[in-house]
Amino acid sequence: MTSVRSFARFLALLAALGFGAVPTARADLPLVELGAGMYRIEAELAHTDQARQTGLMNRRSMPAQHGMIFVFTQDARHCMWMKNTLIPLSVAFLDGEGRILNIADMQPQTLDSHCAAGPARYALEMNLGWFAERGLTPGAKIRGVERLPAGR
Repeated sequence: MTSVRSFARFLALLAALGFGAVPTARADLPLVELGAGMYRIEAELAHTDQARQTGLMNRRSMPAQHGMIFVFTQDARHCMWMKNTLIPLSVAFLDGEGRILNIADMQPQTLDSHCAAGPARYALEMNLGWFAERGLTPGAKIRGVERLPAGR
């Protein structure tokens, strides 16, 4: 029993010093599978006010095929920013059918607004350059949005 307590104290000390596990996904957010061309995307689902407000804040990394899909309650010219977001991201704004309206590259910890070019229902955040590296441009379709729950 003493070794278990010692190990637990050791882990607590590492976490306090900043050596703890860095979150790459939030356990409270469901994962959904999306697709773009031949690429599979595993996205955390941000379809509530709280999840949309927090987004990918305070993450230090994200696996290559992972992202976050924001589901909005209505089509509008939604905007994103990077307050407290530590990793550079690209965001694709999507219409209700999953077609990319526009893509914006976003730098960490900035308050610059990155807005949809037209009425968007979704925003898909991926690591910086993910869309460009795969040749995905406005007009490309993201598969799987039809299975997403409505934003609330």
